[in-house]
Amino acid sequence: MLGLRFIAVVPKSTASKKIDQIRFYGGEAHFVERSDQIYAESRRLANELNGHYMDQFTYAERATDWRSNNNIANSIFEQMKFERFPEPSWIVMSPGTGGNLATIGRFIRYRCHQTQLMAVDPENSVFHEFYRTGDIKLTRDRGSKIEGIGRPRVEPSFLPGVIDRMTTIADTDSVATIHWLESLIGRKAGASTGTNLFGVLKLAEEMQSRGEKGSIVTLLCDGGDRYLDTYYNAEWVREHIGDISPALQELQRYNR
Repeated sequence: MLGLRFIAVVPKSTASKKIDQIRFYGGEAHFVERSDQIYAESRRLANELNGHYMDQFTYAERATDWRSNNNIANSIFEQMKFERFPEPSWIVMSPGTGGNLATIGRFIRYRCHQTQLMAVDPENSVFHEFYRTGDIKLTRDRGSKIEGIGRPRVEPSFLPGVIDRMTTIADTDSVATIHWLESLIGRKAGASTGTNLFGVLKLAEEMQSRGEKGSIVTLLCDGGDRYLDTYYNAEWVREHIGDISPALQELQRYNR
């Protein structure tokens, strides 16, 4: 809108449809081999081109006013007013920048809700280990295979203090869940939605075993049409994720 040059620094593994969208809107894609390389390369480009590095990973937790009525957390609770259990027992979210988790967790505490917040992390992400150990120096030499979530370093916008519980979801479970979901609703979703939903299913199972009733909220993060050449390509899944058939078979029991 401002007529400025826009460069997105992305790993080479990024879904091609996402790259197409960046270019459609006039942006450029600058590729790096691994997701842990985007930070230094973004700074280098900004210095070289006399540009500005928009560091979403550092500032995501302060981009939204969590006290206001114009944020994702407020939208969740407003919509839930019309449901059988209006105050969710749990909200389940997967961290990318950590911004949504920060907003929701702060909002829950600010408004004194009894809702608990569970974070679900993919494999090859440092967030869960950081949540357990508090070691802010944790790093990994490769990123998550679930696009949009998980990070190879501890991001400043990830605030473990607003999270009540955290778990890691296997990549095979995340990807299998979106295929299972499509069989139920006829709609494709991205793999991060699978991470979220698998966490919801496990929580619901726990609540049921304890005889508890209530609601659990999560998000469908993005559409699956961006991932036709990856998460919805059987050959790609076998090569990069593994055999999802056992996880798919296990998910069938939730159809009852």
